[in-house]
Amino acid sequence: MRKKILLLGSGELGKEFTIAAQRLGQEVIAVDAYDGAPAQQVAHAREVVSMLDGAALDALVAKHRPDVIVPEIEAIRTERLQAYEAQGVQVVPSARAAAFTMNRRAIRDLAARELGLATARYAYASTPEAFRAAVREIGLPCVVKPLMSSSGKGQSVVRAEGDLEGAWAYAMSGTRGDLREVIVEEFIPFESEITLLTVTQRGGETLFCPPIGHRQERGDYQESWQPHPVPAPLLEEARRMAGAVTRALGGAGIFGVEFFLGKDRIWFSELSPRPHDTGMVTLAGTQPLNEFELHLRAVLGLPIPPIALVRPGASAVILAHGTGAPVVRGLEAALAEPGADVRIFGKPALRPHRRMGVALVSGAPGDDPRALVERAKAVAARVSVDP
Repeated sequence: MRKKILLLGSGELGKEFTIAAQRLGQEVIAVDAYDGAPAQQVAHAREVVSMLDGAALDALVAKHRPDVIVPEIEAIRTERLQAYEAQGVQVVPSARAAAFTMNRRAIRDLAARELGLATARYAYASTPEAFRAAVREIGLPCVVKPLMSSSGKGQSVVRAEGDLEGAWAYAMSGTRGDLREVIVEEFIPFESEITLLTVTQRGGETLFCPPIGHRQERGDYQESWQPHPVPAPLLEEARRMAGAVTRALGGAGIFGVEFFLGKDRIWFSELSPRPHDTGMVTLAGTQPLNEFELHLRAVLGLPIPPIALVRPGASAVILAHGTGAPVVRGLEAALAEPGADVRIFGKPALRPHRRMGVALVSGAPGDDPRALVERAKAVAARVSVDP
């Protein structure tokens, strides 16, 4: 079996997926809007185009004739993916999944209105006036997100009327593509946030990884740990909701399904139809196959063994603080920590708060995952990727 895979988006998640694909003898063409993106450094071939350019995508598909198209980002002309799928090209997990999750309106309406899943109350707005009306409807505090964005870009919490103008401007600055619309969400009094990595298979049962806890800052993940304690009834409900929404989207692959966890309630938050950034903790050997290997096996239709916790683990991001060309320092000190590992993504340019790497720590059975988080943060603090 040798498939030609066209990877649309070549960041750090795409890099780990490409490495997994290489290990099983697959061919990968890595595509991104800039040259030298992380996955391009380990792929068989690279292409540099805007994936919001439908004609450019058509040209790539005609040139490479891929067997499989794997989107790694949301900002893609998803109507083109639907056309390729109709032509017999496998789109991962499916063209429907890519189209629905590119736009928060589609996925939220699917979850809340069609499937009846528990979510925060929400409203949409495409003008500053409609935005103010939506905030009045939902009430303060509330959460504001661009309908099309990723990695927390453009997200903020509005706590007072005086925050509205800044929140609208920030959302517009973080939107991707040409969609200038926001979702205003009720502020949920949650105790923690979790990611439930959900693996769908063609002709096989849906599988779930042990829940991953995570902390966000500026709308982007900072640390994650696995497992995160979830009461059995709430974990069962999370699996039910994740199974329902992934079945509705169809296809085969891994989904990062996010939930807000309360004391005795759980709410569906968001979904990504690809490996999830919080799931990088699985690179610490927390389960038999990491999320990228699981994604690849599901894509190729290969057997997947039972997913169970092997050991607890934690991850902490390594962020840039300046601009310019990156220089890596501190690896020797970081890797002196027992059970520690580091992934440097290889991004060619810096900007403040850009994710440049991740520190990983694996524990022993029975270790407290939150204690491992502190160790992972200490490892990350020893590494700098700055000018």
